[in-house]
Formats: sequence, C-alpha cells, structure tokens
Amino acid sequence: MIGISKLYCGQVEKSDLLRYGRSSKDMPSHLLQFSQDKKPVVVWNMTRRCNLKCVHCYAHAEKVAGVDPINFSQATALIDDLAAYGCPVMLFSGGEPLVREDLVDLAKHATEKGMRAVISTNGTLITKTKAHELKSVGLSYVGISLDGLEEVHDHFRGVPGAFKLALQGIANCQAEGLKVGLRFTINKRNVGEIPGIFQLLRDLEIPRACFYHLVYTGRGSAMINEDLNHAETRACVDLIVDETQKLFDAGFPKEILTVDNHADGPYVWLRLKRENPKRAEEVLELLQYNEGNNSGRGFGCISWDGLVHADQFWREHVFGNVLERPFSAIWDDSNIELLHKLKNKKAYVGGRCARCRYLDICGGNFRARAEAVYGDPWAPDPACYLTDAEIGLANA
Repeated sequence: MIGISKLYCGQVEKSDLLRYGRSSKDMPSHLLQFSQDKKPVVVWNMTRRCNLKCVHCYAHAEKVAGVDPINFSQATALIDDLAAYGCPVMLFSGGEPLVREDLVDLAKHATEKGMRAVISTNGTLITKTKAHELKSVGLSYVGISLDGLEEVHDHFRGVPGAFKLALQGIANCQAEGLKVGLRFTINKRNVGEIPGIFQLLRDLEIPRACFYHLVYTGRGSAMINEDLNHAETRACVDLIVDETQKLFDAGFPKEILTVDNHADGPYVWLRLKRENPKRAEEVLELLQYNEGNNSGRGFGCISWDGLVHADQFWREHVFGNVLERPFSAIWDDSNIELLHKLKNKKAYVGGRCARCRYLDICGGNFRARAEAVYGDPWAPDPACYLTDAEIGLANA
C-alpha cells in the first residue's frame, strides 16, 4: 500500500512512527505499513461463495449454496495461532464473507484475542442488523468494493442493483459508527469513474478509499488487456494525487491509498521532489520504512480450504495447509524455498528490478504479475511504469 494522503498531503510524519517504536503490536492500523517487524497481516478468504458475479474476481467465486471446508472450530484454532504469532490484523474476505453465518462470531474471537478484525465485502448484505452486530464485536473497519458509479459498478458486479445495495450497506455502517471505506480496482473500463468516486467520498462523508491496480489472476487474468498501459497508469496516479489534494484543500481530508503497484511510491516521491523538496526528503524515509511489496513477509493469505499463499492474488504457489500445520510454523519454515526467498526478495529479483535505484522502497513490486506474464516469479513486474532514466539504469 502507498499512502497518497499520508505521503503527498503530509498526513503522516516520521515522528508519528517513532512514537510507537515501529512495533506492529503497538502501532495504530493506519501506520502498520511502516512497522519494522513486518508481522504479517493475514487475509483469510473464509469462503469461496458469493452472491455476485464480478468479472475481475481473483478468487473465482462460486454460488452461495455450499459448505465451507474450514468449520467454526477449525477457524477459531486458526485465529488463536495467528494471534499468538503476533499477526496484528485479520482480514476476513471471500468470496463474500457475509455469506458465512459465523462471521460475526469469528470476528469477535479475533478481537478478543487482541487482533484487529476487518472485512472486505461487496456491501450488499450489510443490513442494519448486521452492521450493529459487526460494531458490537469490535470490528475495526469495513472495506466495500465499488468499481464505479451505478451503471459501471453493476456491470462489473454482474447483478443489477448491486450499487444501490452497496450504498445502503455503507449507510448502515455509518449509522452504527463503524468505519467504512471504498475499494476500487483500476482498469480501462472504469478509470474515468475515479473523479466520481472522489465526489462520492465527499458527498457521503466516507473517510477512506483504496485504489487497486489490476492483478492478472483469477477471473482478472482474462482482463490483462484491460489493464492501463504505462502512460495511462502515470496519468491515473496523478489524477488520484490531484483529487486527494483537492479534497484536502476544500477541507475534506480523506485517507487515500493505492495498492498493488509499488512503483507508485517512487513516482509520488519524484513528483514531490519537483514540487516540495523539503517534504520529499521525509517522504523518502517513510517509503524506506514501508519497504514496498511485502507478500510472503508482512502480508500473507489463507484460502477457503486452508492453503497458505504469499498473498491473495498469487495462488499458484502453496506453502502448506493450516488444517495440517499451524500458519506460524509454515510461515517461519526456512525449508520452503520460495517463501524463504520472499523474505529477502531483493536478492533474487532480476532484470531492471535488480538494478533499480528504488528497489529498497519498492521491494521488487508484484511477483504475481511477473510470473503471470513471463512465467518467472523473479522477472520484472510488467506493470512498473517508471522509465529507465527514472530508475537510474546505466545506459538510460
């Protein structure tokens, strides 16, 4: 994650991090990306079932009917292990997590064990009653996916009326005082919707939005030609920065992040270097604390069937199964070659990534995209839009 508002608009200062000793167990959730120990935030895709039919679903979600492989008792044991290991956040995802009747009880178990519990949802099933239940168990955050305004969103979600139901879910969360934010996956079909999303943040008083770069996985693999080219990506990131600043200038500050393309970090720094050199100096330090992509180190995923992955998009590689062995034991197993290398990926990335002056603050970007395009997990990320001159290649 690259905190556009944190970095460009000065929402976070270096002193904010040092106050907590950069320990993940002590840092508030909005600063976790800068932690030093990088205890993993874990996404648990607790079900593959879903009530929508999203064209870009990384999980290949299926119909609502069915039984989930991990039952309640096994799930609580999983949460116990993650809590004991020091994982600061448990992100309940899917499919659609709200199709599981035990979601609220499992979120409660996580919070009682000292973890922050958050959910990633399409928002359509958040009734007033459900919002009250989620608030009552101490849920920290609800991320609701919107891929544009009504017409575009409903097209992506494959179900008419999904947009209106998601907005009602947002309103129900807000009525309970439950922090809610938006998740938006960028592609050619919806990039023009971004100004409308920012207007929605202002009009509905939504405090946070994450803009996800497209990853070529799941049903998203079929959308590889829908990804922005490098010039379009640069223009998109500039648009997000500009819209974020506009809200700040108008007195409506929001927390805005971009996700899954860590070239955004040096790109924002280069822009600040031109516009505000003093702030750029501190931002460079913050980016070094962030360390870029942390799949397999500060970020992990458990699938609906218990399989452990480096992140929720990269399911081609399986490191073990929590139904057979605790996550903590799997995550620290130095005999799992790829997982072990991901802990120090900068030593293994190749091509222009290996020679990039920003490797320390990008972390080699997204390995799932590199493998999807080149068949090599250590190849350069094809979505990196920085020029050879910008990254300091000798012959640029």
